[in-house]
Amino acid sequence: MTSTDRGPDETSLRALFARLCRTWTDGDARAYGACFVPDCSYVSFDGARATSRDAVVASHDALFRGVLFGSALVGEVDAVQFLGPDTALVHGTGSVQVAWRSRLPRGRATRNTLVAVRRADAVDGWLFAAVQNTRIRPVTVPGPDSVASRATRSLVTLAARAGLGRAREVHTPS
Repeated sequence: MTSTDRGPDETSLRALFARLCRTWTDGDARAYGACFVPDCSYVSFDGARATSRDAVVASHDALFRGVLFGSALVGEVDAVQFLGPDTALVHGTGSVQVAWRSRLPRGRATRNTLVAVRRADAVDGWLFAAVQNTRIRPVTVPGPDSVASRATRSLVTLAARAGLGRAREVHTPS
């Protein structure tokens, strides 16, 4: 299929992501879980992992009745990449807005990476098979000539000479 032939599929995938947000906002853990295949893999922003739709429903039911009662999931699809005729990679950005706030909190956005698969039993033809949520917190990586990088190389060299840790396996410059 050409990319122009995928327009209806992309529309369906965007609708699935919107349904994911809506069912969260409705506080409906069962409907939220229905966005996923039964044997899905779901990794939360804190690294916790659920490996089934039932586990996703149970954990979100506790959240929706507890600390995330009345919250909204606000997000949008950034990109859709088709990996095959029945598989797509969906990248989204989102944030949870708790009920007592009128605006989204700063520094709480997450990048969502979702794998979607075409399913005959799906409302829009697609369900999510996997999701990984990562809090967006960019860091600046020091360049190779920075003080931090030079210090690291010096420490590795000293550790290698002393036969410590993994450093002894690193080839140090002569």
